[in-house]
This record gives sequence, structure tokens and C-alpha cells, in this order.
Amino acid sequence: MNDPNPAELLLVEDNPQDLELALLALREADPFARIHVARDGAEALEFIFCEGPYAGRRINDVPKVILLDLKLPKIDGLEVLKRIKADPRTRTIPVVVLTSSNEQRDVVESYELGVNSYIVKPVNFERFSDAVRNLGLYWRVLNQPPKVAG
Repeated sequence: MNDPNPAELLLVEDNPQDLELALLALREADPFARIHVARDGAEALEFIFCEGPYAGRRINDVPKVILLDLKLPKIDGLEVLKRIKADPRTRTIPVVVLTSSNEQRDVVESYELGVNSYIVKPVNFERFSDAVRNLGLYWRVLNQPPKVAG
């Protein structure tokens, strides 16, 4: 089964408050945005690679951007990033790390694994909201990614 409206943005976030704020900001910027939420790394990988409950998806229907938290249950964000960038079918999907971690080793490892951008979540609500809204608009509307090979 193919989804006639594939997700434009995959938001991978386990923190309920951050998830709610991010969705609010993204919907405020574009009420019609097609956003899929994964609450842990395992679900994110199943969605991206069309496995498990997402087996009906087509691998070609990739999101325009993935907003990825690093500190996730089941499979952490760095492992998710590593798997996305290791697979030729998904390596060109832009991945933006959006995390509370400003540890230098996380920043360095993320870039070594091929992340497109690394953003530390602002603590202030308005700044967090602005950051997410601007990220969503830039990566979904302005950025021109290559077509994904299926």
C-alpha cells in the first residue's frame, strides 16, 4: 500500500514536552505539513526503511528532512543517523540533529556520520519554537535535495 501523502518531515523525539512544542511550531508555520512522529530510534528506522508496521511504505517516499533527537530509547540517535547515512537508498535524506546535548563528542560524531546540521535545543520556549519553525521551513521548502534512488 502506498501512502498518497508521504511524510515531508520525520520528527524523532521521545520527550513529550519537546514533541508537543515542536509539532506546535511546525503546524504554526505550515498547518498542512505532513509530519510523521517516531518516539524512539527503532520506530524511526522502521519508518525510514519501510519495515514492521511501515512495510507498506515505499522507500522512495522519503521525508524531505529528518529532525532527530540523539538521546532516544531502544536505539539512540547516533545509531539511527549511522544507519541512514550508510544505506545508499537513504543517505541523501537531510538529517538535522535537534538535541539537548551540547557535548563536543556528540557534535563531532554526528558530523563524522554525515549529519547535515546540529542544533542544540534552546531552553526558552519562544526560541525553541522559532528554531523548529525555521528548520522546518528551510529543509522542507527552500532546500533542494537530490532524488532518492529506489
